[in-house]
Amino acid sequence: MSYLKKNQGLLKSTTLLLIAFTTVFFPRLLETIGFPAIINFVHFAIVPFASVLALFNTRTKNYNQISISKTLLSSLIILLGVISASALVNRAGVINLLLQFLLLVEPFLFLPAMICLPMAQTSFISFRKWFIRFNCFHIFLALFQQLLLSAGILKLTTMKVPADNIQGVFYLSGSGHVVGASVSISFGIYYLISAKKSPMWLRLSVFFAAFLQLLFADAKQTLLVSLISWFIVIVINLKDVGKTIQYTIAAVLIVWILIWCTQNLELFRAFNTWNRPELYGPDGEATKLKTASIRLIMSHYKSPLNWLFGLGPGHTVGRLGGWMLPIYWDLLSPLGATIHPVSQEVWNAVSASWLGPASSMFSPLFGWAGIWGDLGLVGLGAYTYILFIVWTRLCVDNFSKFLILNVVVNGLIFSQMEEPAYMLVVTILIGLQWQERRINKAFKERSLYGSTNPTHSLEMG
Repeated sequence: MSYLKKNQGLLKSTTLLLIAFTTVFFPRLLETIGFPAIINFVHFAIVPFASVLALFNTRTKNYNQISISKTLLSSLIILLGVISASALVNRAGVINLLLQFLLLVEPFLFLPAMICLPMAQTSFISFRKWFIRFNCFHIFLALFQQLLLSAGILKLTTMKVPADNIQGVFYLSGSGHVVGASVSISFGIYYLISAKKSPMWLRLSVFFAAFLQLLFADAKQTLLVSLISWFIVIVINLKDVGKTIQYTIAAVLIVWILIWCTQNLELFRAFNTWNRPELYGPDGEATKLKTASIRLIMSHYKSPLNWLFGLGPGHTVGRLGGWMLPIYWDLLSPLGATIHPVSQEVWNAVSASWLGPASSMFSPLFGWAGIWGDLGLVGLGAYTYILFIVWTRLCVDNFSKFLILNVVVNGLIFSQMEEPAYMLVVTILIGLQWQERRINKAFKERSLYGSTNPTHSLEMG
C-alpha cells in the first residue's frame, strides 16, 4: 500500500511539472486566439509552485540527487541576494526584483525539481512522451504556418517579412521565429540521438522537419549558434581522439554542405547577409551597434556600486527592461514597476542604425549585456555560477554540454537566455538525459544483482 501511495505522489509531481511546462510553452498561442495578455505571466506562479511542490514531495534517498538539488538551489538563493542588493542600491520596484529573479532562475528551479524525482521507467517514459508530443506539434504548426503563408491564406501581421511569421506555438511574438527555431533544433537533435527504439527514418524526418522550420523562418543565428557550440564540444573532447575525429569530420562536412547551399540554393541565400567583412571592423556598423548598450549603460554609472550591482533589475537591456516593461506597462505600472532611461536610449540607437532592423544578430539588447547592465559584475558572476553547476553536475554527455553552450552563445546575440520557453526546453532536455542515465545505471545494477523486478526498456514514443 505504501508503495502505491509513493507512486501516486510521484505521478502527481510529474503531471504537475508537465502542466507547468504547458503554461510556459503555449501562452503566446493562447493570446493569439483571444486570451488576455496576462496569460503570459501565469507561468511565473505555476512553475515555481509545481517545482517547489515536487521538491517537498520527493522521497528520494539518492545522495547524488539530493546533493545536486541542494547545490543548485543554493546558487539560486545567492542570485536572489544579488538581485535584491541591486534593487536596493538602484531603488528598483519590488515587482522588478521578482520578475528579474523568475526570468533568470525559473528553468533552474524546474531542473532540480525534475532530477530529484525518483522516476521509475514508466513515469519517465510518460513524461517524455508528452514532452515529445508538445514539441512535434510545435514543429508541425510552424511548417503549417509556412504552407498557409505561401498559399496566401495566413495574412502578414505587423511583422511584414513572411519568414518572421513562422513561429509555431510562439505565434505571435517579436522574435518568435528565432525562439521557435531554436527550440525545434534542440529537440530535433535530441530526438535524433535519443530515440533509439524509433526507426531511423522517423528520427531523421523529425530532425529534417526542425531544420526546414529553421530555413523557412530564416533563423540564421540559430544555425550559427549550433555550429559554434558544436565546435566548442569538439575542442573539449580533444583528449578523446575517436570522438574528436568523428565530430570534426561531421562538422567539416556540414560546413562544406552549408557553404555550397548558400551559393547554389535560393532557400539558403539569406545566409549571405553576414558575408560582409566591412561590418565587423573596429569602426564597422555591426561592431558599433552591438556595443552601443555597453557604452550607454556605463555612461549612467554614478558610483562604484554600479560596477558591482549594475543599474537595477529591469533597468537596462535584459528581457524585462528591454521588452516586458514597455509592452506590459499598463499591467506592471500599478504594481510599482520602475524603468530607467537607458533602455529607451539603446532602442534609439537600434532605430538610428540602418543595420538595426536587419537582424537580431547585431542587436545591442543581448542576454549577457542585460544581466551585466541590470546586476553588475556580481550578478554576472552569480548567474555564471549557476551555469557552472549545471555543466559540472548535470551535463552527463556531450549533447547536454552542447545545450548549455547554446545558451551561453545565444546570450552574446539576443535575449534568449531569458526566454522562458526556450530555457525550460533546454533544462528539460538536460534533465531527461540525466534521468535516463540514472535509470539505466539502476537497471544495470539490479540486473547485476539478479533483481526479480524487470522493467520496461526506455522507448521514445
